[in-house]
Amino acid sequence: MRDDKERCFAVLIDAENIPYKKTKEIMVEIATYGVPTIKRIYGDWTENTVKGWKKILLENAITPIQQYSYTTGKNSTDSAMIIDAMDILYSGKVDGFCIVSSDSDFTRLAIRLREAGMIVYGIGEQKTPTPFIAACNKFTYIEVLSTQTADTDATVTDKKISREENIDIAPKSKTVYIDSDIIKLITASISDVANDDGWAFLADVGNLIIKKKPDFDPRNFGFMKLTPLIKTLSQFEIDERESNNSKIKHVYVRNKQ
Repeated sequence: MRDDKERCFAVLIDAENIPYKKTKEIMVEIATYGVPTIKRIYGDWTENTVKGWKKILLENAITPIQQYSYTTGKNSTDSAMIIDAMDILYSGKVDGFCIVSSDSDFTRLAIRLREAGMIVYGIGEQKTPTPFIAACNKFTYIEVLSTQTADTDATVTDKKISREENIDIAPKSKTVYIDSDIIKLITASISDVANDDGWAFLADVGNLIIKKKPDFDPRNFGFMKLTPLIKTLSQFEIDERESNNSKIKHVYVRNKQ
């Protein structure tokens, strides 16, 4: 498999379950995973409900796939996306898939792709059912995607984060709570990868947390990165160590005794 930044992905978008106004942010997010070599979006383009997509598709070079609605009220895109995904899988041209949808009907597809050794990233709204989220390697909520940074715009106590209402960062509510389950998740993950002194490389901790909880994202709590989130929680210690590159520091974290 290619290096992370060179991995090729197929991006499959369910137009009937995704707001077109967030397309730019979605494509920026996908670019952090690798190269989107195949970009397709599925919907019934004869319907007025998807007419807002036209300009967006041209700007982002996304290929629209027509799928007529055979039955009133039934999502018509599911089967077309699934068939195309399997065709792409067997072509051997990609290293993974980005499934952009909030529909749980793609749960089995995500599982099958991972069984075939594919990396599967999911992107959808916070209403996305848990089974689809759990089936992905990583799942990102559309609501937290933004071109603005949030690290300096939020303050955290052990229980909540407050921020100014006029800052366009995720999440959208004024107050966000970090519940005890998240604290336990971070604590356990640190213990799982820590050395004999209890210190763990933060990047390893972050990777393990995502494996345990695919929809974990610091942006859900108002931060762009894990480091500033951890720094504001009293249960953890941070140690920033020098590296061979003066501009880069290795961040380690430890549970407080």
